[in-house]
Amino acid sequence: MSDDHVYLTLAEGHEDDTRWAYGTGFEDPLHGVDTTVPEGVDAGALAADCVALADDALVSAQRLAEWVTRAPELEEEVALANIGLDLLGQARLLYSRAGQADGTGRDEDAYAYFRDADDFRNVRLAELPGGDFAFAVVRLLVLSSWRLAHFRRLEAHPDPVLAAVAAKGVKELTYHRQYAAEWCVRLGDGTDESHRRMRAALDEVAPYLGELHSAYDVRDEVADDLRQVTEAAGLPLPVYRPLPGSGRAGEHTEHLAPLLTELQGIARAHPEATW
Repeated sequence: MSDDHVYLTLAEGHEDDTRWAYGTGFEDPLHGVDTTVPEGVDAGALAADCVALADDALVSAQRLAEWVTRAPELEEEVALANIGLDLLGQARLLYSRAGQADGTGRDEDAYAYFRDADDFRNVRLAELPGGDFAFAVVRLLVLSSWRLAHFRRLEAHPDPVLAAVAAKGVKELTYHRQYAAEWCVRLGDGTDESHRRMRAALDEVAPYLGELHSAYDVRDEVADDLRQVTEAAGLPLPVYRPLPGSGRAGEHTEHLAPLLTELQGIARAHPEATW
């Protein structure tokens, strides 16, 4: 199976090939959406869900930003930066919704810049160091497949704001998954060295898959995506070896705190500044 075939298979049902970065587009996904928390929706649970999803996106975006000036080609550098912008745009909307829902009125900057690592609720796979390009695309494939499956379900969420954010995100995450799938097949079915690195990347990701499935019940969808890509690339499916702990419970690796120090440094040094 060629990488083009995988790309088209995963794109089925999403023929709109818009790849404009989330944070730079001209369409407001919340235009005309009622921001009142609907009756019957647990506002605290809604806020917690939004924060967790936003933390996943923010931390992933920061890791993708590390590839600027480091990607194998300029085109891939731009692509990864735009994917990071997509995720950053999702994080901004989700943080804002959390501040509305929990009644604190906190804005996106308060959530992103003025919480410590123990307060973050992202999954641990997102925070692992960048590694080589093979690891970057494997992680992107897994996280985008997982997030896409969950966002598809959130399109029917009773909160209209979260549903609107999910509907917008589905289009972007479909592209993220396709981009990662193309590279996984290209590298897995490439040279001996690229194949070796892809196998190593799958082994490195495998222990964190259990945490993803514990967070949202989308195991079947993610497994189908991984099966398609690994078969096309001549790679083995990653073997689940779950690690104890959960980022959703604030239990993180030693890598998150340094990442946040870099991300939050300027904002904390100038807490009253506006940009």
